[in-house]
Amino acid sequence: MKKKLKFLAFGFWFILLGSFTHPYHVGSVEFNYNQKSKTFEISGRFFMDDLENAVNKKYGKNLHFQDKKFEKEMNEALKNYASECLKLKVNNRFLKVNYIGYEEDKEGVNIFMESEAMRNPKKVETSVDFIYNLFDDQINIIHIIVNGNRKSQKLNYPDQYSLQQF
Repeated sequence: MKKKLKFLAFGFWFILLGSFTHPYHVGSVEFNYNQKSKTFEISGRFFMDDLENAVNKKYGKNLHFQDKKFEKEMNEALKNYASECLKLKVNNRFLKVNYIGYEEDKEGVNIFMESEAMRNPKKVETSVDFIYNLFDDQINIIHIIVNGNRKSQKLNYPDQYSLQQF
């Protein structure tokens, strides 16, 4: 009887795990000011399936990470998606943000961007709404680092704005 219960419990657990990819919808974006280049180096980290589904939903595509034949088109789609989902304003001036690329990392995707140059950032405002077009429980954690001073904020859907003073 005990073996039967263990087998049923294991089977139930296996089915339960197989039916969910992950229970939380969370991503993070870091804005790190580089003193030498006077730019913000920006990196975002998201669950691979979430980002893939959000991009496909946004553009009506069927692109896939981990498939080389989609790499060029995925790069273009992520460039467009990132430009729509991320804005950076420093000292009351919007900065141009350039998409650099992405890399896959197990179950996650890192995307990389860099702002135009800006001296002496004191007031940093961001707008970040990655994956908001897919989930209404998405959380984005924002980290802003200026001169080694790190400030973080959690944005729960639909909140997308962060303001930090340095």
